[in-house]
Amino acid sequence: MPETLKPDICVIGGGSGGLTVAAAAAAFGVPVVLVEGGKMGGDCLNYGCVPSKALIAAGKTASTMRHAGEFGIAPVEPDVDFPGVMAHVRSVIESIAPHDSVERFTGLGVRVIEDYGRFTGPDTLVAGDYEIKPRRFVIATGSSPFVPPIPGLDTVPFHTNETIFENTEKPEHLIVIGGGPIGMEMAQAHRRLGAQVTVIEGLKALGKDDPELTEIVLERLRGEGITIHEGAKVTGVSREGDRTTVRYESDEGEAEVTGTHLLVATGRKPNVERLDLDKADVRLDGRAIAVDRALRTSNSHVYAIGDVTGGLQFTHVASYHAALVIQSILFRVPGKENRDIVPWATYTDPELAQVGLTEEEASARNLSPQVFRWSYADNDRARAERKTDGLVKLVTDGRGRILGAGIAGAGAGEMINIFALAVAKKMKASDIRAYIPPYPTMTEMAKRAATAYSAPATRNPWVRRLIVFLRRFG
Repeated sequence: MPETLKPDICVIGGGSGGLTVAAAAAAFGVPVVLVEGGKMGGDCLNYGCVPSKALIAAGKTASTMRHAGEFGIAPVEPDVDFPGVMAHVRSVIESIAPHDSVERFTGLGVRVIEDYGRFTGPDTLVAGDYEIKPRRFVIATGSSPFVPPIPGLDTVPFHTNETIFENTEKPEHLIVIGGGPIGMEMAQAHRRLGAQVTVIEGLKALGKDDPELTEIVLERLRGEGITIHEGAKVTGVSREGDRTTVRYESDEGEAEVTGTHLLVATGRKPNVERLDLDKADVRLDGRAIAVDRALRTSNSHVYAIGDVTGGLQFTHVASYHAALVIQSILFRVPGKENRDIVPWATYTDPELAQVGLTEEEASARNLSPQVFRWSYADNDRARAERKTDGLVKLVTDGRGRILGAGIAGAGAGEMINIFALAVAKKMKASDIRAYIPPYPTMTEMAKRAATAYSAPATRNPWVRRLIVFLRRFG
């Protein structure tokens, strides 16, 4: 007979969102059980954010060595020890893993069950030797790589983000199917580490971002030698010897490319297969769990957060969801998700970041957007560091309220933070204009873009007449 547990909360999934809920509940002294059959830390720690940024850092270091001549330092072609690079990636994961470990969460007061769970009823989950009957469930099982049904793909070796960081052989030629953030980040990192790289994208590379900003990034990637085919539908894959051939068709006709390694980066799918959600009366919306703005499912005792809900699939969104659910469960104040305030970044070089509405989205909502830009080339710090490729783009309504912002350029992922705060707090351009950034920093560009909102006042005849009048008084 399984042992029955009756905590206040049962969290299913030990990724970013699930761990946040479990830690917060335990901190308030609430009995909580965490069920995780895979690796603690989830996709972000083991297969996503952490290893990808570690690999990107290695690639950036190699690129710096090649371009040192711009600073009067003799450039060198780096001798890339690819197994050593991957050892660096693993060491970064290992350094962070204790923070997400079973031991740490047990020490926090969380009951951790290391097994997969499945529902046997609307209020019951079975995991290993335990039957769990909590007051509330929080499903945080995340997502995994979506592998499309490409003819021949099941007959050739290929990587996804879950396996690419286990590869210790430097690719001679890496073919990437998918031009989204994962595909483009991995394409540039491998190119900088010495691989030839070809990207095949069915629509537009980095197509979810502002086209004006995206073009800045894509121009750099192509300039570094990455071949990018857009509007190209993959029609088949085959293998001969140690070479993989990918066939595709576009407006230019049929073509093919042959390489040594293949990465499939064609999106994510929610992890729901193991859960037996029908027995819990939890409905799906397509492949994802359907939730309301408070992240409650069709079963009022079950919440779902993060990637499994099929919305914006970012680690920080899972943490945001976790905070809303904790608010709802512990304090009985329903949180309401607002996707308009969620920022995101793609960590190519230059980086690409966005928060709030783009120019096109604001126009579609009839908000009469005004757009203000500031170029990296006009920033002193960017010039000093020779990072002048980039643009800050600010979108406001007619009264100056900040609707959104996009940045393409060095440090965009850091600089978007001030605009994320502005959008969340419904601040105006005048609020950004009023703060004092230290000089010289790239963040000055945020203020410069906001200041551009007031530029028309200098040409307003009524303002000029007022100044003339006031000058009469000395």
